[in-house]
This record gives sequence, structure tokens and C-alpha cells, in this order.
Amino acid sequence: MQEKIQRFGGWLAGMIVPNIGAFIAWGLITALFIPTGWLAKTSLDWDWDGITGDLVGPMIVYLLPLLVAYTGGKMIHGHRGGVLGAVAVMGVIGGAAFELSNGAAGDPPQFMGAMVIGPLAGFVMKKIDEYLEDRTPAGFEMLFNNFSQGIAGVFMVCAGYLVIGPVMAAIASAFGSMVEGIADAGLLPLADLPIEVGKVLFLNNAINHGVLTPLGTADVAESGRSIYFMLESNPGPGLGLLGSYWLAGKGLAKLSAPGAIIIHFLGGIHEVYFPYVLMNPVMIGAMWAGGISADIVFVATDAGLVGPPSPGSIFAYLALLPAGGAAFGVLLGVAVGAIVSLVAGTFLLKLFPVKDMTDNVDDIGVGDAMPDIPGMTV
Repeated sequence: MQEKIQRFGGWLAGMIVPNIGAFIAWGLITALFIPTGWLAKTSLDWDWDGITGDLVGPMIVYLLPLLVAYTGGKMIHGHRGGVLGAVAVMGVIGGAAFELSNGAAGDPPQFMGAMVIGPLAGFVMKKIDEYLEDRTPAGFEMLFNNFSQGIAGVFMVCAGYLVIGPVMAAIASAFGSMVEGIADAGLLPLADLPIEVGKVLFLNNAINHGVLTPLGTADVAESGRSIYFMLESNPGPGLGLLGSYWLAGKGLAKLSAPGAIIIHFLGGIHEVYFPYVLMNPVMIGAMWAGGISADIVFVATDAGLVGPPSPGSIFAYLALLPAGGAAFGVLLGVAVGAIVSLVAGTFLLKLFPVKDMTDNVDDIGVGDAMPDIPGMTV
């Protein structure tokens, strides 16, 4: 069972890893150009809100899910499956947006929806092509291929809009409500349990901006700082997780971990470590251990930040440290989270060794569709 889960996680990670460069590009653009980014702190008098709306927002909402869905479809049925996956995910994006406009909480990019409908669209396209292969009249191959893909695209978009998109929006809303309920019950460190699961399913923006940032903003108005800003954005546990892969991992995971550490801890792009959990889901235990330990330190030292760190890098944390002794608690919590996650992650990797990602993909029969992964580095 553990091997099957690991293979499935590796397959999910296989939809993300080929597109890591796009995630990095988006993360760097976000770090530079959002209203709280690095360039906004200079003397440049640009319309940072406009740049965010015109560039940063469309990339995370449309470009990245489209790439993920295309890759998922391509893994199943080559380019034609990838194209249908990219078409179909637009229905998921639209369906989730409609659901959110009617009361659901948060506004998450549809990465999880893309990882569902992309392979599904590839499978549908594969079955259609198999059915039409011996039934297409000679000379009409292009006509049949184009119209079969176009008609299938209509049905897949409708399925995404009416079913998959609303379901994914409801899941995001449920995660956000769970986090808020745990916090309201006074069990703040335990909020890390749904937070970490939601993060690796790419619901981090929904949880952070839809639930935690509003709670933190209200908290700051009363006390001048808030712990809520650190529950999801803490870079410590992710640093420890990547460090454990660097020490005890193997293959692509081990080779790419040092670069991912720089991107995650210094650049604040947390999405870069999500595939490392997906490829070996037992590693969520390391994230829980690090996150809960850090949150206990935050609570014990009455730590908090004065605003939401965006992106969630150590530099953003340093920029938002409150005056006085609370800074010690913030930095101690980040360090404890990293150390505990590193120790727990190394132990778990020794106990449950992760296969190379390419092995996981090959085991389920789609490795031939992904020849670029073995030499890929981050």
C-alpha cells in the first residue's frame, strides 16, 4: 500500500516538476512586482496594483494550471491529450470562480483541479482516438482528429464547469473553515494539520489569504502583531523537509533539493517543495512535526508579525518583525520548525526510502511520455 501511494504521489508530482521553471518565474515576478514586493520598496513610482492584476494574477490563475493540466493530459496521451487537458481546465477554473462568487471562501488557483481533469482529459482523448482509428475514412484523418478533439473539449469544459470546478472550490472552502474552527477552539498549533495537507494540494493561497490574513489583520489592530501571519507562511518546516531530501534522499529529489532550498527559503516560493511531499506522502509527517513545533514556540513566546509576509521568505519575515522581544520568538520558531522537520524527515526517509521520481512514473506506465524528467534539475 505504501508503495502504491508513493507511486501515485510520484505521478502527481510528475505533473508539477516539468513546470517548476514556470513556478519559479511566477514566484520571482511576484516577489519583485506585487505592492509589498522588493521593487515597491524602492523609489520606483509604478502602478504596483495594476501590475499585480495584469501579470501576477493571470499567471497564477490561468497560466500555471493550464501548464499542469497540459502535462497531465500529455502523460496519458501525448500532445493531443495535453491539448484537451488544457482546454478542459478552463472549465474547472470557470466553475470554481462561479462557485466562489456564490459564497465559498477563498480564491485558490485550480492546481488540484488541473491535476484531476488533465489526466482525465488525456484518457478520454485516448479512448476516442482508439475508437476512431479504424473507422476514419482515408483522407479524412485531419478532419476527424480536429473535430473529435474539439467536440470532446466542449464536453470536458462542461464537466469541469459544472462538476469538478465546484467540487474543488468546496474542498478549498472546507479546508479554510477547518483551520478557522481549530483556531477558534484555542488549539492553534493543531491548525497545522489541515494547513500542511492543504498546502501540498496547492490550496495554500486559499488558506492564507482567504482565512489567515483576515484573522491576522484583525489581530494586528488589537495587539500590533499576529501569529496568524506565520501559520501558513513559515519557511522553516519546508527548509527542513528539503534538507532531509538533500541528506537522505536519492536520485532527482536529492540532486534538486539544494536549488529548491534557495528558491523556497530565500525566495519564498513554497510551491517548490510540494512535489517532494507528493512523491512520498509519508513526508507530510515531517511537515506536521516541524509546523506544530514552530507554532508551539510562537504561542509560548507570544510571537507575531506586523503584516502578512509576501512571499513567505526569511527576508520577508525579517522585514515584518515587530519591535521588541517578539522578534526572538519569530526567529526561534522558524529555526525550531526547520530543525524538527529536518530530523523527522531524515528519519522517515530512512524508514520509507523514496524511489527516484522517474521510477515512480515508469511503474504506472507513463514514463515513456515524460522523457525530459530524468535530466531535469531545479
